[in-house]
Amino acid sequence: MTAINTSFSFSLASKVKDYFQLMKFTLSFTVVFSCVICYLLAPHIVVYNWLQITYLFIAGMLITGSANAINQAVEKDTDAQMARTSKRPVASGRMSQNEAYTFALASGLIGVVMMCYLFNPSSALLSALSLFLYAFVYTPLKKVNSIAVLVGAFPGAFPCLIGWVAGNDDFAIGGWILFGIQFLWQFPHFWAIAWVAHKDYSNVGFKLLPADKGPTKFTAIQGIMYSVLMIPVGILPHYYNMAGNVSMIILLVCNLFMVVQGVRLYYEMNVKAARRVMFSSYIYLPIVLLSLLADKTH
Repeated sequence: MTAINTSFSFSLASKVKDYFQLMKFTLSFTVVFSCVICYLLAPHIVVYNWLQITYLFIAGMLITGSANAINQAVEKDTDAQMARTSKRPVASGRMSQNEAYTFALASGLIGVVMMCYLFNPSSALLSALSLFLYAFVYTPLKKVNSIAVLVGAFPGAFPCLIGWVAGNDDFAIGGWILFGIQFLWQFPHFWAIAWVAHKDYSNVGFKLLPADKGPTKFTAIQGIMYSVLMIPVGILPHYYNMAGNVSMIILLVCNLFMVVQGVRLYYEMNVKAARRVMFSSYIYLPIVLLSLLADKTH
């Protein structure tokens, strides 16, 4: 009996681990983090209702997990060819495509319904649109044209707008500013990842860098351009009285830091420099969003 229980426990733990991988838990958590912080930045949110925050987190994880599950089901064969992704549950054969699609349908539907009934219909519609764009437009487009990065930047930035709309029930300028910050941030962030993983990506037919010839100075310049654009956008929260002087200074420093890393990549033109851009972008977003929350003026 003990052996049976041990076997069952091991099997259950493995299945749970597979579902965590299927929904890309760490990535989903990062996405939902942006959504929750932007919800708290909405002017109507004066007192924190931790139950509502928990609901938003759960709904966000379900919707984001759904999009990631569809992504893995669609890219099963592609994932199997890359060392970084070959151990994912669908790619490795531990989970069938039908099981992944069933999870995606159930989690996506529950998440969108939660957004509609616990927050408002506008945030639910935005959530559904974000899921659709990521799973059914961005995912297949990756093998067609590098414009996929531009298309993917919309669902990538929608969590900020979704959080704002969930909290404020409007599409005011503040929500679009937060959307703009995360929208522009994605280009240096994602191109740095594509630079580092270029060999794997090109071998399976992904076209993600702006230059057809792969990691070139043109790619580095594009990353610098978007990092520079982040500077004036980073001033807008202060201009529109969403946050005070402290956060404006922090955003300015963080944005200049991203520009510097982009320039270093342009001159060094190697994977090490691309990794610096990538890791800089990872720390950029939480610092920027948390500084805006700490310096919120409403």
